[in-house]
Amino acid sequence: MTLTPRRPVFDANSNAGAFGDLPEWDLSDLYPAPDAPELTKDMAWLEKACAEFAADYEGKLADLDAAGMAECIKRYEEIDEKAGRVMSYTGLRYYQNTTDPARVKLLSDAQDKITTYTTPLVFFSLEFNRIPDETYEAVFSDSKVARYKPVFDRMRAMKPYQLSDELEKFLHDQSVVGAAAWNRLFDETTAALEFEVQGEKLSLEATTTLLSDHNREKREAAAKELANVFGEHIRTFSRIHNTLAKEKEIEDRWRKMPTPQTGRHLSNDVEPEVVQALRDAVVAAYPRLSHRYYKLKAKWLGLDKLQIWDRNAPLPTEAPRDIMWDEAKDTVLDAYSGFDPRMADIAQPFFEKGWIDAGVKPGKAPGAFAHPTVTTVHPYVMLNYLGKPRDVMTLAHELGHGVHQVLAAKQGEMLANTPLTLAETASVFGEMLTFRKLLAAAKTKEERKTLLAGKVEDMINTVVRQIAFYDFECKLHAARAEGELTPEDINALWMSVQGESLGPAFEFMDGYETFWSYIPHFVHSPFYVYAYAFGDGLVNALYAAYEAAPEGFQDKYFAMLEAGGSMHHKELLAPFGLDASDPAFWDKGLSMIEGFIDELEAMEE
Repeated sequence: MTLTPRRPVFDANSNAGAFGDLPEWDLSDLYPAPDAPELTKDMAWLEKACAEFAADYEGKLADLDAAGMAECIKRYEEIDEKAGRVMSYTGLRYYQNTTDPARVKLLSDAQDKITTYTTPLVFFSLEFNRIPDETYEAVFSDSKVARYKPVFDRMRAMKPYQLSDELEKFLHDQSVVGAAAWNRLFDETTAALEFEVQGEKLSLEATTTLLSDHNREKREAAAKELANVFGEHIRTFSRIHNTLAKEKEIEDRWRKMPTPQTGRHLSNDVEPEVVQALRDAVVAAYPRLSHRYYKLKAKWLGLDKLQIWDRNAPLPTEAPRDIMWDEAKDTVLDAYSGFDPRMADIAQPFFEKGWIDAGVKPGKAPGAFAHPTVTTVHPYVMLNYLGKPRDVMTLAHELGHGVHQVLAAKQGEMLANTPLTLAETASVFGEMLTFRKLLAAAKTKEERKTLLAGKVEDMINTVVRQIAFYDFECKLHAARAEGELTPEDINALWMSVQGESLGPAFEFMDGYETFWSYIPHFVHSPFYVYAYAFGDGLVNALYAAYEAAPEGFQDKYFAMLEAGGSMHHKELLAPFGLDASDPAFWDKGLSMIEGFIDELEAMEE
């Protein structure tokens, strides 16, 4: 089980106490302490349970009837739950302070042991995929196991790319010193980076947040210091990306994956042509979206050309203010409640029971995420809250994930996890609800303009920027397949997508070519990023359906979230009259962003 930060977040400084009483995680619902006897007991149970499962089922899966298969799945889920609980606890403690050797050791030791314990289970998916189709269909037509068929259908989609049992076990064992080790090196390197801006030493979180500061000199200083520090570490980041891309290319080649993206599409349960239609629609819309908006922003800022430190700059008319934690909490909960009180009721315990870790602290992982842990516990949300408007939207986003994860938990361990493309639905919808509530409450034209501009920028960051990231990754993996990439090679690939996506309103400072280096998604989850654009387009279409026919929408929406990973996106969207495989679907979502830009342009007339 991995913990992946869900989205980039821009933060300010490390004075977390200035924003009120920020919550911290209480991880005792997982384990009371790192040396708790419960943790030791569960590890011992896991070792025994994995060995017994393999002894009872290896070589026998094809002979199981429906009742036997139901018992097999039940035992497999119990193992999955116990391993997930251990890895959630050790992983969350690690993300609280990635520079603490004791936390690093606890996580590393847990990974090593669980990898060893679960090696006997590698047979399960391999042997399962060898069950004849007629036997598989007959067993899973029985009501005792029929509900699990979607997850096993996805497993069997990997059948053409399956290696020998021996090779699969080798890859499983080797994983702790392969991608996982390089992931940790990346995390620990970024968490330890220090930046000096105008005489003040800052973390990566604090420095990136200054890119949205009201003071242009401070934004420029932050951008140049980011470039300076990234440049100093660029060889390390280049080595990480080269190694992971090569490792992926080798495994993909052995598996005969047709493209580097195939594995991600399979895990997302989404057809390659759907992703390509999304990508093509967004790229074709660059001139109508980002190019047009940034030309407008340059005019607002009184600049002939925007520099990279102007991209997230606040509008000149926007009054700077810090948003206290209680106000952020009330804003999001009110927006959720306005849509449906049930949504706020699910979100409320996150604030009251230690399910959110909000403050910026030394060694804490950058970014934000919602981690579902296991279905027998509850999710945990991580933020780096520093009182900016975008931080409020990040809270709305991650809390949306949390609500989704709570609702999907009833599906059980194997069916609760939603493919990434649909996993962003509730989070982006939560942002949209919060934005719409704030927009409806705007009292002046300038306040409405500020809110609209902020939302357009967030949508550009979610759609345009993430598709540009996806194109960068595609180019990176294609180039690495031809040979080792120098830092300068990777820099050039990065810049090849930046000008295209941001448009002619921008000039790019020396050093911006290294800004690929700190983005965690490229390291932790290759090709993850298109899920953000998928989610934004999907939510825009969903929200339009809500506005057009609000009666009964909430019940359909909750049913969609409760389904977790038990349905394909076509089934989930059918009740709303939507179909993501229709190329015109994506233009509907993009038209909402265009409409906001139209309104902003009209305000200038």
